[in-house]
Amino acid sequence: MMKLALSLAAAGLLRAFLRRGGVDRDRILLTEFTSIDWQSLTFVGERHEMILRVPGPGADELAAQLTQDLSEGDFSIPGQIVADIALACPPVRNRDGSVTLSIEALTIFE
Repeated sequence: MMKLALSLAAAGLLRAFLRRGGVDRDRILLTEFTSIDWQSLTFVGERHEMILRVPGPGADELAAQLTQDLSEGDFSIPGQIVADIALACPPVRNRDGSVTLSIEALTIFE
């Protein structure tokens, strides 16, 4: 099994996202995750893009549960503040019944 190298902020964001949706980790497939350093005049953080695939029966409902009120969600990540999070594009329903979610987020160091 190949493991992805995620920063502390990225790993925390992924865990918080799944926890917020009340979803078991084995129900979501992480297909891509990229993080790049980000900074403004007063803040330092990371910009994240993650692509997740929700397989199987009930994929539409589960995807909706994960993304409901996403931008207003409370994400608890030690040492980080989620300044912005949103769907990068509408969910995509795949031929096999799975749903692909593309999410963008900005985390800032506390």
